[in-house]
This record gives sequence, structure tokens and C-alpha cells, in this order.
Amino acid sequence: MEIKKINYDFSVCKVTDFSLVDFESEYCFAGKTDEENSLVCITENIPDNVIEHEDGWKAFRIQGILDFSLIGILSKLSTLLAENCIGVFAISTFNTDYILTKKDNYEKAINVLSSAGYKIV
Repeated sequence: MEIKKINYDFSVCKVTDFSLVDFESEYCFAGKTDEENSLVCITENIPDNVIEHEDGWKAFRIQGILDFSLIGILSKLSTLLAENCIGVFAISTFNTDYILTKKDNYEKAINVLSSAGYKIV
């Protein structure tokens, strides 16, 4: 299985609404619940109507399109990282999964996954 490094810095944000979000950005993940409007975006694209944000995240994704019948992929990756004291912020899309780690742990995370047999691209 291939893991693709994504060469941007990311921020996890809470926004008042999505009116100022740049949905044309290469990476932009939005979530809405009855309690909040959440956004994960490239740090340089943080909108002006942000309430809170946490910077300093890096990301990678599982390459390819994952069939919905596949079980345990994200669990295996997050377990490997947790066993090495690396916290994650996971995002799933229709096609695949993205995992964010804090910048300080990013290279360590990549090395852990590479040592476990994942191809890093």
C-alpha cells in the first residue's frame, strides 16, 4: 500500500460559517454538526471568520481509491502510529483516508510507516 506525503502545512479550524472558505483550494475539508462548523485547510488559506484554529499539522494520504468493503486500514495505520506515541487527526473522503500529524512527529510517522512496509511516495 502506498502513502503519499502532502507538502503543505495544515490548520484545524472552527469557523462561524463557510462563507469565506476557499473551496477551490487544493485541500479543504469541511464538517458541520449541530454544535460547530469545522474546517481543515492549508494554513495560508485560513478564512477571516475563524473562531479558533490549531496550526502545525502535516498530512499524508492512502493512495488510490479504497473500496468501502475494506476493513481496518485506518485502524492499522493509527495503531502503528499510536504505538509510537504519534497522535493523529484522520479525515475520510469518498475515495480514501487522510491522516494528519503534528509537524514535530511527521517524519517520525513517515519512518514508522515505511518500516512497517508501506511505500512512501
